[in-house]
Amino acid sequence: MTRSIAINVAANTNLPGFRGPVYPDGRFEYVPIPERAGTSERVPTYGDLSFGFDLPESVLDTSVHLDPAFAGVHGATRHTYGDEHGVKAGPLSELSPGDSLFFYATLSLHGGAPTSDRVVDDDWGTYLIGEFRVRRAVTGEQYEALSSTERERFAENAHVKRDPFDAKVLVEGDEKSRLFERVVPLSSREAGATANRLVTELSNDSGKGPWWRRRFWYDEPATAELRAIVDGDGREGAGAPWFG
Repeated sequence: MTRSIAINVAANTNLPGFRGPVYPDGRFEYVPIPERAGTSERVPTYGDLSFGFDLPESVLDTSVHLDPAFAGVHGATRHTYGDEHGVKAGPLSELSPGDSLFFYATLSLHGGAPTSDRVVDDDWGTYLIGEFRVRRAVTGEQYEALSSTERERFAENAHVKRDPFDAKVLVEGDEKSRLFERVVPLSSREAGATANRLVTELSNDSGKGPWWRRRFWYDEPATAELRAIVDGDGREGAGAPWFG
């Protein structure tokens, strides 16, 4: 039985203090959060990464917590995600090969072309930005017991680079995993703070805190429908500012 979980990731108004941009045609920028822990090796800074918009100068020398990592994006070569929080680690560690781990982010609408520096910060929404088709999910204890060859598959993950290693779960995505080219909205057309049917009808969410910070569970039929929407079949049901 295929199932899926969607979790919140990426830059927000708390860390590092701004949201990544989404453009009128649905394209977007994946901006990681800052790294807040010590690391065993140097990790990239915001200034090391390539973006199509101008970042605040105050963050350019700040190290990033590149998690999730998508192969081919920001220098990553594998799809990996790690989490140190037990409340998320439990459900994530139960994902099976072939299940989906969806990632969503709150993004602010940037007007005009992707290089525009005009930001409509009040015009924000919540969007699916990527998906892992799960190859494997392991707990932190299981990771410690892996062979050196198996551990190498997670070597780029931000939690593996932390000193000490702190992941309670690690997830590896297979070759079907990707960062989307265009977002899939979870917000309604009317307001970013209002969830659309992908949240209110399809998911069984955790019910605690603002909905755009919660985890969403999808059963087999809901996962099939969500995948169809992600692939473009039925996307009109989601609603988005750029559908006009």
